[in-house]
Amino acid sequence: MTPKETLALCREKEVKAVDFRFMDFPGLWQHTTIPVGHLTEDVFEDGLGFDGSSIRGWRAINESDMLIVPQPNTAFLDPFTDVPTLVLICNIQDPITREDYSRDPRNVARKAVNYLRGTGIADTAYLGPEAEFFVFDNARFDQRANEAFHFLDSVEGEWNRGRDERPNLAFKIRHKEGYFPVPPADHLMDLRTEMMQAMIACGLDVECHHHEVATGGQCEIDLRYADLLRMADQLLIYKYVVKNVARRRNKTATFMPKPLFGDNGSGMHVHLSLWKNHQPLFAGSGYAGLSETALHAIGGLLRHAPSVLAFSNPTTNSYKRLVPGYEAPVHLAYSQRNRSAACRIPMVSPDPKAKRVEFRCPDPSCNPYLAFSAILMAAIDGIQNKLDPGAPLDKDIYDLPPEESRGVPKTPGSLDEALRALESDHDFLLRGDVFTRDVIDTWIAYKRAAEVDAMRLRPHPYEFCLYFDI
Repeated sequence: MTPKETLALCREKEVKAVDFRFMDFPGLWQHTTIPVGHLTEDVFEDGLGFDGSSIRGWRAINESDMLIVPQPNTAFLDPFTDVPTLVLICNIQDPITREDYSRDPRNVARKAVNYLRGTGIADTAYLGPEAEFFVFDNARFDQRANEAFHFLDSVEGEWNRGRDERPNLAFKIRHKEGYFPVPPADHLMDLRTEMMQAMIACGLDVECHHHEVATGGQCEIDLRYADLLRMADQLLIYKYVVKNVARRRNKTATFMPKPLFGDNGSGMHVHLSLWKNHQPLFAGSGYAGLSETALHAIGGLLRHAPSVLAFSNPTTNSYKRLVPGYEAPVHLAYSQRNRSAACRIPMVSPDPKAKRVEFRCPDPSCNPYLAFSAILMAAIDGIQNKLDPGAPLDKDIYDLPPEESRGVPKTPGSLDEALRALESDHDFLLRGDVFTRDVIDTWIAYKRAAEVDAMRLRPHPYEFCLYFDI
């Protein structure tokens, strides 16, 4: 869509307001809104000024002026506003130099795509994330000097089997038994269908939706794969729709990886394939029908996974999901069909176009522009340097004898450990100026100060259960 076509769409749909959206550094969508009469073709070229110093991880107050530049090919109608509103996703530029801002996550993703093309390896990276989330009926939490608590509730939660609900109609989902049950056990089918329809109205290609494994409202809605930049944009729309449909139904949705103790957390398995001249590059005659290119890409993902996880699993809560001995893929190995491996090769179709690698570590708390870019850069490094992924591991990894299990590398055990890995292994991200040193350093500093240290300094409620009577 061109600027002229965007303006025509505004007239056709009787749009009254235009919402400009962009991603802050850690990974939350931000926005500012103008009257539709102020949207002209010049705005698509010149942008609009705003204060970048108030955005997390961005400019200092003495250099705060920045430009927000709307991208016409991202336009969609907001399905939640009372007043007809057009949404435009934006790039961020320096107002003096007109250079794209290095800490704009969307800029990082654009550079990753351009770098891939520049290598000659491929011209398109397709990604298909499977983002899981929870829908709750009540969510309360607080942290003060003298108290800390959280309380989550869901009508389908196993813990409510004995609650007086006047009447309690039963059909509560047992822990770890929430995968695919029909209503009335699945209380959220209509809600997910409403989410699906809103996503379709926003231009997303939805493949399916279903209840996920955990009790208490865990869900998944799957999107058809798309090129890296488009999929990162779509994932933001996806999360926006999920949260707002839930809110419209007087519920709340969260993409927090591990909100419930003792049940599955929410992951975001990411399917990756590379294409050139409309031909898939990952199909071949090797293991699981993979090409050498695909195997080397897996080698890069496994080699750099600890530092990639600093972006793809970027919260302290992420590592309460990635725990050895459970279903989360903490072993850095690859396998066909085996869901306990960090890299899985889905065996769903003999069609070469369906051949892909599923990286199972990421979770939906990530900034998709940065996470997808880091995943792609690791795969590119593996291909360029012909990194050997080693032998596949087709056994049930969790049933391996201890001596064999010890030989399989593991994911980091904490966000701090992942950040240390990023400090020591980030040269592959700097190639093509995709991730700059400024981005790497700012990410590490922000995460340590705002999250790692913030958690480390606070007493945990369970510590009182363990230690108050010492």
